[in-house]
Amino acid sequence: MNGRLGFLIAAAMAAMAACQQQPEPAAYSGMVITPPRGKPDFTFTSTTGAPYQFRKETDGRVTLLFFGYTYCPDVCPMHMANISAVLKKLDYADRQRVRVVFVTTDPDRDTPQRLRSWLDQIDTSIVGVAGPMDQINALQQSLGLGSAKPEAAPPGSPAGAYGVAHAAVVLAFTPDDSLRVLYPFGVRQQDWAKDIPLLLRVKARG
Repeated sequence: MNGRLGFLIAAAMAAMAACQQQPEPAAYSGMVITPPRGKPDFTFTSTTGAPYQFRKETDGRVTLLFFGYTYCPDVCPMHMANISAVLKKLDYADRQRVRVVFVTTDPDRDTPQRLRSWLDQIDTSIVGVAGPMDQINALQQSLGLGSAKPEAAPPGSPAGAYGVAHAAVVLAFTPDDSLRVLYPFGVRQQDWAKDIPLLLRVKARG
């Protein structure tokens, strides 16, 4: 092997290593946040009744944050099911570095028992939290999302039924505690299977 060829091979390998350490934003399937935003510091109540300090509990981990409700007919169960299916295929070490947090936008109906039961049907590892609606909406607004609000139920629904209009995106935070990507409704399992390893490669803050 001549010197020039060796140099080119070494340079190519170095470039590949750099890409593996810090993926280019274009590699993600979701909408990249530029520049990345910091992780919010809020405390709501988990389904166990204990305070859940979001920043502390998810520090240094890939964190997928979603605002939804258990009576949602499509968006919420689909997002959670797709994420769960991919997480179950990760090796154990990587799985421990991912947190999924579901904030209910319907705290009046989503009691701790109902929220936990609904999440457990999808994935027992998903964290469910609730808080006052004004604080939930304030948090969403701080993250650039619209406020959640009740909406009329479809014709033929039981008396008193209603829907909740809410953001249909999953917010992805990388191990450096930065909001880096938004994933809209319609993201497929193969997209998550590709992106979660990329999110995991972002280095935590030193």
